[in-house]
Amino acid sequence: LAPMVKTARLIRTHLEGILNAIVKGVTNARAEALNAKIQRIQSRACGYRNRDRFRPAIYFHCGGLEMYPEPA
Repeated sequence: LAPMVKTARLIRTHLEGILNAIVKGVTNARAEALNAKIQRIQSRACGYRNRDRFRPAIYFHCGGLEMYPEPA
């Protein structure tokens, strides 16, 4: 009985957010995917010396840039 009461309280506390997620279909999946991609970039590089070198790598990989762009 105690676990059911705890679950009911949890649902009641977060009911507005639960209903918004169901009705509007909004999730944090895109943010989580971007975060995972950034973590993969960081692990592949074995750490960057400073943020000034890490930031361009994130922009390059997450910005959809081509490694060898074709001239227009």
